[in-house]
Formats: sequence, C-alpha cells, structure tokens
Amino acid sequence: MSAAGKTNPSSKPGLRMKELVGETGVPKSTILHYLNQGLLPEPRKTSPNMAYYDPACVSRIQYIQHLQRRHRLSLSEIKQMLAQKGQNLDFSIFSELDTIIFGQMQDTRLLNASDFCSATGLNRQQLKNLLEAKLLLPLQDDLFDLQDIGMGKMYAAVSAYGLSSEDMTEYVALCEKIVDHEMAVRKRLTHHLPYDEDAALTIELVKSARMMRAYIIDRLFQRRVAAMNDLKTAEEDQ
Repeated sequence: MSAAGKTNPSSKPGLRMKELVGETGVPKSTILHYLNQGLLPEPRKTSPNMAYYDPACVSRIQYIQHLQRRHRLSLSEIKQMLAQKGQNLDFSIFSELDTIIFGQMQDTRLLNASDFCSATGLNRQQLKNLLEAKLLLPLQDDLFDLQDIGMGKMYAAVSAYGLSSEDMTEYVALCEKIVDHEMAVRKRLTHHLPYDEDAALTIELVKSARMMRAYIIDRLFQRRVAAMNDLKTAEEDQ
C-alpha cells in the first residue's frame, strides 16, 4: 500500500469511553447520562460497538461536575447554560473566573455548627447572632469553610473587647450597597458580550473592584488618622 493509503495509528478520531472515564474520573454511567441529557456532543461511531468522543468532552464533563458540586445547579439548568454558551466554547476561562471569585479552595473541608463553635471559640448564641446579622455568610447553609472560620475567630476576639454584632452591622449595609453597584456596572459592561468575553471582562472587573475596595477604604482611614491630633481627640475639620 502506498504511503498515501496508510492509516496513521497515532491519529485517532477522538477518545474512547474508557479513556474518557480515565481522564475525568467520572463513571461511564454518569457520562452516558450526560450524553442522554444532551449535555455532551454526540460521539463519532465507527461501528455499532465503537464510539469516539471529542477530547473537548473532558473539560465539558469537569465543568458540569463543578457546576453541580459548587453551585448545586440541576442538569436542566446546566443544559440551558451550555446551550446559550455554544458547543465549541473553551471552558478554561470559566474555571479561571471561578478561581478568581471563589479562590483555589485548597482545603475543602467544611465544619458543621458545633465544630465551627469549637474551632472559633464562639458559642451557639453568638453564632446565631452573627448569621442573622449577615456578619457570617457561609456559602452553604450551616456548613463553614476556612474563610468563615477565620472570621469567626476574629469575631470571638473582638467580642472580648466589648464589640457586639450590632456594632458591626453597618458594614453589611455598606458592603451590600457596594456589591449592588459592582454588579450593576458589570451587567452594563458585559450584557452584550458573548459568554467567554463576558467571563474575561468580569475577571478584570473583579480584580479592579478588589483593589479599589482595599485601597479606598484603607486610605480614607489613614487620612482620618493622620488628621487627628492624638488618639483621644477627633480629627481636624477637613
């Protein structure tokens, strides 16, 4: 057979099911369920018992799993989302966006209320007060991550100085106003963009917003302190 007529054994039309399972760590039954639900592109069948899946299915399956675990979306919701995004979208930008917003999640252990109180030094009534005041905002109801624990320890420490949850609730109202403004700005700037461009711009907006929050609040505080004669007197009129 001539060289032109030979088949390159290294050139495959896609991934076999066994390879797809190995790449994603997701059982065959789950992958087939995603396929039946229209969440994955149809494989290329070379015979009744042989099918090859697009390598892009790896990132697609990982993204579906991520949406289910982290955001508790149903498959019907995910299907609608994927349909709007298009079948050939690079999902890496959405993984990057998720990391920017939620962090790396290096430690995914979650504590229940009892263990959270033990870890932070808060009692149940203090925890209840902080939750009602929205000073503690767990991403999952009654389950607390490392960031929640860090805030809980801080609240326990400042409560020993006489600071109550009522003293801190003004932060919630102000921060909600800031977040409402940021979300409105993001919507205005991204609503007309395709999903991947929306995600890319949102990443930059999140980074910018975080810089502005830290810079402006700290600088306002620093300028107020610098204007004071000493710690016991009010700042001078600006």
